[in-house]
Amino acid sequence: MPPSTTDWMDKIPEAARSYIAGRRLDEVECIVSDIAGVARGKAMPASKFAKQASFFLPNSIFLQTITGDWADNPSGAFTEPDMILTPDFSTASAAPWTADVTLQVIHDVKDQQGQPVQAAPRNVLKRIVELYNAQGWSPIVAPEMEFFLVARNIDPNQPIIPPMGRSGRRAAAKQAYSMSAVDEYGKVIDDIYDFAEAQGFEIDGILQEGGAGQVEINLHHGAPVELADEIFYFKRLIREAALRHDCFATFMAKPIEGEPGSAMHIHHSVVSIETGENIFSAPNGTETETFLHFIAGMQTYLPAVIALLAPYVNSYRRYVPDFAAPINLEWGRDNRTTGLRVPLSDAAGRRLENRLAGMDCNPYLGFAASLACGYLGLMEKKLPRSECLGDAYMSEDDLPTNLGDALDILAECEPVREVLGVEFCNIYESVKRNEYKEFLQVISPWEREHLLLNV
Repeated sequence: MPPSTTDWMDKIPEAARSYIAGRRLDEVECIVSDIAGVARGKAMPASKFAKQASFFLPNSIFLQTITGDWADNPSGAFTEPDMILTPDFSTASAAPWTADVTLQVIHDVKDQQGQPVQAAPRNVLKRIVELYNAQGWSPIVAPEMEFFLVARNIDPNQPIIPPMGRSGRRAAAKQAYSMSAVDEYGKVIDDIYDFAEAQGFEIDGILQEGGAGQVEINLHHGAPVELADEIFYFKRLIREAALRHDCFATFMAKPIEGEPGSAMHIHHSVVSIETGENIFSAPNGTETETFLHFIAGMQTYLPAVIALLAPYVNSYRRYVPDFAAPINLEWGRDNRTTGLRVPLSDAAGRRLENRLAGMDCNPYLGFAASLACGYLGLMEKKLPRSECLGDAYMSEDDLPTNLGDALDILAECEPVREVLGVEFCNIYESVKRNEYKEFLQVISPWEREHLLLNV
């Protein structure tokens, strides 16, 4: 039976109820994340949503590439059967930038037999969390979001440039942690705070990063699915805040030539479901061997999931030396040159930071990929290489340097494919190989400038 308006309104978070309070709800956006992290779904009048327990979308939305093309279906037939989408009311969130009173609701995705659709990124992450839960563990993540505010760019042939600040000058690079640099686009930041508050999201802090117009937002730690939902929402709210002030927000890994790229650093810890204690710390506060097993899993399997953490051709432009991008699998305590960093913390907060993920990755898949590596390490109980005590930027690791190579490593790594789901991996690879093939057909300005008359 479909829920009554009263029934489902009672299930939504307090922030969503407060947003609606005293007003008539006009519209509900019923959404899911596709492979790229784009919101797909339907918008409907609130009165209709209240009368409908579920709705349908074709499974082909998970075969759509970032360019809007369609990848080949690895299973063969392309019949586009409908999937059943049901609302997860705990995700109901305001859309405070809209003219009407609107809510967004993320939906669960199942097939017509009631089984989770394996290609749905949110289901992939749920699958990984369930593997941890089956061992009596609960994974915890804390993400950092880096992005650029840039001038409006309506011609893809023109390079991206920084936005104009309130001083009338364009945002400058090399101003990390500068408060005056953040103030240059303070009105955008104000709207980000306001939108986040309306949506019930907690921001730990906002700071200026090293690039021109580059901002970092730190989020609180919590359960992976809930935090991935927040980042999924955050990307949209940040874009909307920027548009209000005549600029764009971009989550490209490397939008501006000569500037650093944007990462999504992921902090990981794991707690015992029974005791609530961090399994990375012993009762006396020292590191456990379990913590080292987690690090070893990262070192062993991260190359196989780079295709998820760096999902586009542009992603690999971030992996260059001397641009604060750790392109290695070294680990170290409080060492930001390592790809795997152990931050300063007390015993309860002991965690590992994966610094390889780009901000362009789908948050569900980024968390799933990183947690999958740690899970395999916990299962295999191997030890990592010795801690890196110096500058790891120049160390050499077998990390892929382009999307094609990254997909090849993913395709050949059976443990990762098994944990993430073979069907999902096949679909993901099909989508990404299609995108890579399209990119290789494009002739760049660099090629025209240097090769046209010289070779």
